[in-house]
Amino acid sequence: MSHAIEVQNLTKIYPGSGEGFLAVDKINFTVDRGEIFGFLGPNGAGKSTTQRMLTTLLTPTEGQILVLGHDLAQNSYPAKRQIGLVPEESNVYTELTAWDNLMFTGRIYLMSKADRTARAEELLKDFGLWENKDVKAENFSKGMKRRLSIAMAIIHKPALLFLDEPTPGLDVQSTRAIQTLIRQLSAEGTTVFMTTHQIEEANQLCDRVAIINYGKIAAIDTPEKLKQTFQQVQSVEIAFTSSPEGLKEKLTTLPEVSTVLKIGDKWRLYTDSPPDLLPLLMRFSEKEKLDIVSLNTLAPSLEDVFLQITGQQVGSVSEGPSQQKADRRRKKGKQS
Repeated sequence: MSHAIEVQNLTKIYPGSGEGFLAVDKINFTVDRGEIFGFLGPNGAGKSTTQRMLTTLLTPTEGQILVLGHDLAQNSYPAKRQIGLVPEESNVYTELTAWDNLMFTGRIYLMSKADRTARAEELLKDFGLWENKDVKAENFSKGMKRRLSIAMAIIHKPALLFLDEPTPGLDVQSTRAIQTLIRQLSAEGTTVFMTTHQIEEANQLCDRVAIINYGKIAAIDTPEKLKQTFQQVQSVEIAFTSSPEGLKEKLTTLPEVSTVLKIGDKWRLYTDSPPDLLPLLMRFSEKEKLDIVSLNTLAPSLEDVFLQITGQQVGSVSEGPSQQKADRRRKKGKQS
C-alpha cells in the first residue's frame, strides 16, 4: 500500500539561549492512504510542531517528509494543492457569510466559479448549513463554525486532511456530527491526520495512533493492539450503595491493587490480576457491610495506555513536560 505521508528522521530544534530546544527528535512513521491516523501526546510533546512541519508551516531542522509522494523540501506546491487543514483555532472569516467563506476558499485553490459554486452547495447541504448560507459566521455557534471550517478545508476535495483538535469544547450533538463527517471522508478515500487530546475520540475514530512523548515516537499501532500490550493496566470497577469515610484507603490496602480511583459513584481498582481481586472484593464488602451495586472487570483503555507510555500516574491530568525533563531535550544542534 502506498503512503500518504512518509517521515524519516524528522527533527526540529528551536533556536534559543545557548543550545536551543529540541522539540522533535529524529522521528519516523508512515501514514497509509485512506486511513484515519491519530497523533497523540501530552502538552509540549511535539504534536503541533510535527503537524506544522507536515503542512509546510514550519521548516524542519533536518529529516525528510514525503506527502503524497512529493518531497516537501524539494517542491511542496503539488502536495499543498492536495492538502486540507483545519487548525485548532477557527480560521472562519466571521465577517463573511458561510457561502462567501467557501467562495473565497475556493478561489484560493484556483477552482473555477462553476466548480466552487457546485461544491459549496453540496457541502453546505451535507453539513447542515444550507439554511444559514447567507448568515454571517459571527452569528454561528462554535459547532457550526467548526463544520464550516471543515467544509472550507475540503472544498477542493483534498487527498489528505489535517485536523488539529477537531472537537474540544463542542456539545455532544456537534461532536457526533463532526465525528460522522470524519468517518464519511475516510470512507470516500480521504486520508485524515488527526492531532488530538481527546483520547477516547481517537480510540473510536482512528485506524492507527502514534503517541509522541518528549519529542520521540513512544508507540505506534492500532488502538486495540496497544491495549493488548499493556495488560498490566487492567482494572475492576465497583460501586457500593454508600461510600463511608476512609473507603479509598481501605480499598488501597487490598492485595493485588496498585491504584484506586474514584470515577463518579464508582471505584476503579487497577490490578495485574482481576480474577484474583474479585473474591477479595466480595469478602471486603461483607466485612465492611457494604452492598455492591455493580461490579465489572475492565480491559485497558487507550487512555490507560497513553498514561502508561507517557510516564504519568493512571488518573492524572497531563500538564505537559516538567522543566527537568524538558531540559533534557535542550541539546546542541550538532548533537542531533
